[in-house]
Amino acid sequence: MRRPVDTPERLEFRRMQPEDLDRVVDIERAGFRNPWSRELLARELDHAWSHIVLAVDRDAGAERVLGYIVFWLVHDELHVLNIATAIEARRRGVGRALMLEAHGAGKDRGAVVATLEVRRSNAPALELYRSLGYRQVGIRPNYYQEEGEDAIVMILDL
Repeated sequence: MRRPVDTPERLEFRRMQPEDLDRVVDIERAGFRNPWSRELLARELDHAWSHIVLAVDRDAGAERVLGYIVFWLVHDELHVLNIATAIEARRRGVGRALMLEAHGAGKDRGAVVATLEVRRSNAPALELYRSLGYRQVGIRPNYYQEEGEDAIVMILDL
């Protein structure tokens, strides 16, 4: 039986810590055909410009990580590199909440634009990004080389 997931209003956000790596790797592997490696995720923790924010639910004192977003803040740009939601929490607003949290962090640090690349075939992600106001500004042919799939480049004025 699937445990109900709380609404996004009950989510809390915090920076990822090294001890969160196992859970983040589990979410990554469950969500992607070609997941980021444990080493790549760990390296992102060491870069000053890189941020990994977790969406967590606290139930009776226990914390459950429901998703995460990896983004860079460089000068006036927020660049979303990766976002994933635990399978049991999908289609419940966690991804949207993470995107809005990243947008807020970017604005607080002077970002005026957000950018990302998304697989052409990732209809749920495209729907989310468009609903947040992102618009397509280009195509990166064969960006996802494992499958030979193009990326759609999207931008949002913050």
